[in-house]
Amino acid sequence: MTAFVVTPTGRPLSGRVTAPGDKSIGHRALLFSALAEQPIRISGLGGGADNGRTAKAITQLGARVERDGADLIVRGRGWRDLDEPSAPIDCGNSGTTIRLLTGLLAGQPFGSELFGDASLSKRPMARVIEPLRLMGAKIRGERDERDERDVLPPLTITAAPGRLKARDHTLAIASAQVKTALLLAGLYADGPSLIREPYQSRDHSENLLAAMGAPIRARGPEVLFDPTGWDGRLGLDRIVVPGDPSSAAFMLAAALVAGVGDGGVTVTEVNPNPTRAGFFDALTAMGWTAPMRDHVTHYRGEGATTITVEGAPPSLRGARIAGELTVRAIDEIPILSALAAFAEGETVIDDAGELRVKESDRIATTVAMLRGFGVEAEARGEGLVIVGRGRRTLRAAQVDSAGDHRIAMSATVLALVADGPSRIEDVANVATSYPGFVDALRGLGADLRVEP
Repeated sequence: MTAFVVTPTGRPLSGRVTAPGDKSIGHRALLFSALAEQPIRISGLGGGADNGRTAKAITQLGARVERDGADLIVRGRGWRDLDEPSAPIDCGNSGTTIRLLTGLLAGQPFGSELFGDASLSKRPMARVIEPLRLMGAKIRGERDERDERDVLPPLTITAAPGRLKARDHTLAIASAQVKTALLLAGLYADGPSLIREPYQSRDHSENLLAAMGAPIRARGPEVLFDPTGWDGRLGLDRIVVPGDPSSAAFMLAAALVAGVGDGGVTVTEVNPNPTRAGFFDALTAMGWTAPMRDHVTHYRGEGATTITVEGAPPSLRGARIAGELTVRAIDEIPILSALAAFAEGETVIDDAGELRVKESDRIATTVAMLRGFGVEAEARGEGLVIVGRGRRTLRAAQVDSAGDHRIAMSATVLALVADGPSRIEDVANVATSYPGFVDALRGLGADLRVEP
């Protein structure tokens, strides 16, 4: 089992890091390109294993994926003419891959099967399957012994007998994955599809589909796909995948925790999309506002900016993170919790029940991680409470990340300012989202060793 061993150096960090391509947008760029009839060049795609699963999946549906230098060229089949996969599709550890494919395959004239690794096989699928079943899709999965109302992978999707039934969907939980699955199923429905969320989730699908010519209208938490009068063509010459704000968060947090030297720590190519900016808004509430400059726009709603941490470490204060702010910061809750350890006062995180069904129970594993470093924390309701210690050195720890990449990276950041070497176990899954994490942190001056 792979582990990180982090030895605090006592020296501030400095240097420049480029944020890797956003994983969420990468999945969509690959999948939507497979639905186009013209070749699409994808630039900036991250090297994570999850995006690799989606790339392989679209080849099983008839698309061709070619590498051209740092770019990929996807030669799609058009959404009306996908191939029946000759074997079950392996989604690995990627919840986005399996949920988006479930929506796409629900309306096909052929059957298909989707499966994943041991971790993915514990992820709940009823949230996406139930609204698809209301559209007429026939999908079977495994019974969840923990919750009889839920369904687990592997999933078997029966060939649709005809067009799916168009529906208005009101989601109980804001979920970009469910929203996107329903938009994809809407391609094969007999009329308009309307999707409402309690809060607006990340809008990468709406932005990219609109840029590709789909009849998408979005207004906050409400999205309408209306194919009336549409010629059915999707296309774009090039998709530029901006840098992942979730990955950038770890480098920025490391700089805020360990301090910076001359020149500070700069992270480039960060996507400032407002539906993904919850991490930065939460930091503002805690007392530090990220300075963003050199902004460029790639297409509607997506772009890149540069953020630099410089000067003395800021004095952070406890804050409340709840409601739509939690939705926009859901992937960054573990690293925000790590930063809360250095704040003055309590930080309360609420409305985060979605974290219970990630790669780990992230509420429980985040609390265990913090306690390991001597930080007072407890799970409370649908969230957690962290009692900040201010700028005091942490206790060195041995942390079991439970195979969760975000817990592993958050613990690594905490270990930078412990009173001795710390060991973070079960970190192989960091490669699913940020394979360059170790090199990036070392490049800033951290003493980080990888041990088998």
